[in-house]
Amino acid sequence: MGGALSVTLVALAYPSMLGITTVSSAPDRVIANTQWGPLTESDRDFVVKVRAAGLWEYPVGQMGVQKGSSKGVITASQHLIDGHSALDTTCRKIAPMLNITLPNIASPQQVGFVNQLASDSKGQQFDKDFANILRMTHGSIFNTVAKIRSTTKNSLVRALADQANDTVLDHITVMEQTGLVDFDQTLFQQTTPPKLPKSDLTPPPPGAGQPPIVLTPPPTATSTPVDIDRLAGGAAPAPAPVPTVG
Repeated sequence: MGGALSVTLVALAYPSMLGITTVSSAPDRVIANTQWGPLTESDRDFVVKVRAAGLWEYPVGQMGVQKGSSKGVITASQHLIDGHSALDTTCRKIAPMLNITLPNIASPQQVGFVNQLASDSKGQQFDKDFANILRMTHGSIFNTVAKIRSTTKNSLVRALADQANDTVLDHITVMEQTGLVDFDQTLFQQTTPPKLPKSDLTPPPPGAGQPPIVLTPPPTATSTPVDIDRLAGGAAPAPAPVPTVG
């Protein structure tokens, strides 16, 4: 039952605009009718956005565990790895059920965040940049999660939004608990994002036949993916072997 799907289009086009903000030509337009409810452009973009977030925040979490010089930053880093590996599992589970193509690389803007933190030496500068960048990006996505949760008619997307809401709130909280967040600066950047070209905000689509990269859960994982098999009323198709990051 999990693999059964009726779509109005042969394939769902890759999202044209993703990043801190979502700009869609018709966000409420239904692009597929599925057994779990209609899927809109906004729904599709949200699934890809959650996946893209993990593709840069997960490695930043690994970086923070190694380069963080304060207990708060190391704890926040562990939460990034834990939370995004669980979200990644849910995204990879529901994407083929909804015929959504997932990226394997974050957007150029997001890769820029990774490069900025990678260039910081271990110590106060890294800790400060880490806490403020991650607080800004999570604050930016928080309203998007709430909007999707309150408007989507698709039960799989709704379940992902529930999980994302808990994860994003947790990550906002642990960033603030580092004591390093400059709220004036961070909230300004959050509410007044730079006007970047679409190419900077769009994660590139995967190559033909390229399997989705897996964000491996840590041995001490506490975050739990959505039980999609139970939600869908049957077992979803077993995924093919895929490369891992961990």
